[in-house]
Amino acid sequence: MTGSYEQISEQHLPSRLAESVRLEGARKQAVETGRTRLVLVAAVFAFAFLVLAGRLVHLSSIGEGGKGHLALSGGGEIGLARAEILDRNGVLLASDLGTASLYANPRLVLDAADASARISGLLPGVDRSELFSKLSTSKRFVWVKRHLTPRQQYAVNALGLPGFAFLEEQKRVYPQGSLVGHIVGYTGVDNRGLAGIEKHLDERLGTAARNGGAQPPLRLSLDVRVQHVLRHQLSTAMETYQALGAAGVVLDANSGEVVASVSLPDFDPHRIDKAPDAYRFNRASLGVYEMGSTFKIFTLAMALEHGTADLADSIDARKPIRVSRFLIRDDHAKERWLSVPEVFIYSSNIGAARLALDVGAERQRKFLDRIGLLQKAPLEISEVGQPIAPDPWRKVSTMTVAFGHGIAVSPIQMATAVASLVNGGIRVYPTLMAGNASVTSAQERVVSERTSQTLRRLLRLNVVEGTGTKAEVPGYFVGGKTGTAEKVGANGYRRRALRSSFIGVFPTSAPRYVVLVMLDEPKGTKETFGYATAGWTAAPVVGQVIKHAAPLLGVEVDSPDGHAPSENVDLGRKGRQLASF
Repeated sequence: MTGSYEQISEQHLPSRLAESVRLEGARKQAVETGRTRLVLVAAVFAFAFLVLAGRLVHLSSIGEGGKGHLALSGGGEIGLARAEILDRNGVLLASDLGTASLYANPRLVLDAADASARISGLLPGVDRSELFSKLSTSKRFVWVKRHLTPRQQYAVNALGLPGFAFLEEQKRVYPQGSLVGHIVGYTGVDNRGLAGIEKHLDERLGTAARNGGAQPPLRLSLDVRVQHVLRHQLSTAMETYQALGAAGVVLDANSGEVVASVSLPDFDPHRIDKAPDAYRFNRASLGVYEMGSTFKIFTLAMALEHGTADLADSIDARKPIRVSRFLIRDDHAKERWLSVPEVFIYSSNIGAARLALDVGAERQRKFLDRIGLLQKAPLEISEVGQPIAPDPWRKVSTMTVAFGHGIAVSPIQMATAVASLVNGGIRVYPTLMAGNASVTSAQERVVSERTSQTLRRLLRLNVVEGTGTKAEVPGYFVGGKTGTAEKVGANGYRRRALRSSFIGVFPTSAPRYVVLVMLDEPKGTKETFGYATAGWTAAPVVGQVIKHAAPLLGVEVDSPDGHAPSENVDLGRKGRQLASF
């Protein structure tokens, strides 16, 4: 039996071994198959992870910068970070505030009608039917409302509606409100600049997002303290004289930096949709106007520079000048020969016209172009006006331009041109950037030092004894010139509609600042004896601005009584006296 058993076992051994081998091979194949599947699943997950990680990196880089906004599949954009804007002393003018914006995926909204009713009941400005239309589409993304308050966000979140979510955005805020609205400007709902500095330097302000890091703040030349002084004085004057509007500029005479610029009426950049177009119009830089007798500054300067007149010369102002159908006359005619200084301080249109004729049309045009009055001011905002000049430049144009008619420029241009004449004769260009002085080693001289000095004395003389006496501020040696121009209407000039302006310089011994004030259609008062001209309305405003702003600007009082040695000279001898300085 034993031999038989062993024989049988030996007979069955190969088949059992083969079965064992087959089972082991099947087991290994199953393990290998499972392992392959696990590797494939892991690879799929790894790939998905890498895609998501890459997308997150991309979105975060856009959030830091890129184009300053994120385009969405539904056609919207997410407003992202912009650089802060500061005044010259570091006072905040514009910054970003993180807010939540509500959007929806209509495909995930269960009941569009119910959701529309509940959301519109919580959020002011959201129209129920309009929201229902949005939620009834097949889109994956629609905006519901941008820039919710924290309380609104909490209330919407508490509804627990599926298909709704929030995106974090940046909303531009302006701590100074309307004070610097015309200069700083404002942004749209996507945080892109739409006006002022915000628009003109939109790329510069948004490069933080593109560069993936914090963008240094933009520092302007404005001084909020001086801006407040200027705006307050202009507002007071508008109310006192019932003016339609006003504009003012304070300019550094040596660098061209705009220290203050105000246009009234103005607007709150947070509520731009409530501001009428007239309020958004920048009278200081975009508006161009006939500036009246302030242009006699340029007429005197070019006559002295070209040597066609001297302070000791006399000009025939006995009677008006008729040119074709035009009659040039003086408002307060002396009806006699006037010395050159008298032409200036009595603001004689006749005298200015004769001085301009002696210079000639071509030299007059070139002179005005050289000081920046025939081209747009190179200012860092989009709202800059194009000056209007005679074309062709006829003889009558030469005469009327001499006293500020027939040519229109912006207040910014006017202030900059005067600065170039009184600072020693070096051309300056207006700028809103702090430390961006336009006077470089390659200085561009527009008049000689002698002409500049003589002009400063004439400006001072006009405040001491001429039409600008109400701009006087003891101790600061203010010089300046009045300008009263009739506004143009449908049927010619409107004699009762005036635009009154005064441009001041201080101190005239070594000018540091130019101050210009313009009032649109001021009305005379009891205190002005019914007069609405510049000497009664605009000149006092300049005096008040200088009085309150000079200490802030570090300009010290030079003399307790404010009198300069050259002031006590007889009017009849002023030409010869001034010529000797």
